[in-house]
Amino acid sequence: MESPVLPAEGAPAPDFSLTDDLGILHRLGDQRGRGTWTVLYFYPEDDTAGCTLEACEFRDADADVRAAGAQVWGVSPQGQGSKQAFRRKFALPFTLLVDEEHRVAERYGAWVEKQRDGRSVWGVARTTFLIDPEGRVARVWHKVRPEGHAAEVLEALASVQRA
Repeated sequence: MESPVLPAEGAPAPDFSLTDDLGILHRLGDQRGRGTWTVLYFYPEDDTAGCTLEACEFRDADADVRAAGAQVWGVSPQGQGSKQAFRRKFALPFTLLVDEEHRVAERYGAWVEKQRDGRSVWGVARTTFLIDPEGRVARVWHKVRPEGHAAEVLEALASVQRA
C-alpha cells in the first residue's frame, strides 16, 4: 500500500457513504449547502482507553459543538454491534460510522502502517478533519492526542467561523 495522502486544508473533502451503529446510511455530500460544519474524526478502536477518552470529550462538548452549528462523526473499522455497545456504554450523542474495510480511512490518509510489538501492522491513525458547510476541509489534525482534543476542535471551529 502506498503512503497516504491527507486531504489538504482548503481542498474538497472526499465524499463517502457509511452506515452508523443503527444501520442508517450517512453521506458526507448530503451535508453540503445545509449550513452545518462536520467534525470527522478517525479513531483506532471502540472502547479502548485513548478512543474512549476522545469520544467522551466530544460527548461532553456536544452541546457546544451543536451550538456552533456543527456535528461530530466518529469513524473506525469496528462493526455495527461494536459501535452500538460503545455508544450505549458511554452515552455518546453523536454519529459513529462503520468503516470495516477502511476505505474511507484510506481516502483520508488515516489508514497507515504502524509498528506494534516489533512488527508492522496497518491501522487507523488518530486524525481529525473539520469540514465546512460547503464540503471543504477547513482544518486537519494529524497524530491527535485524545486529551483536550475536543476543546482544540471547538477553538478552531470558532476561529474559522470568525474569519
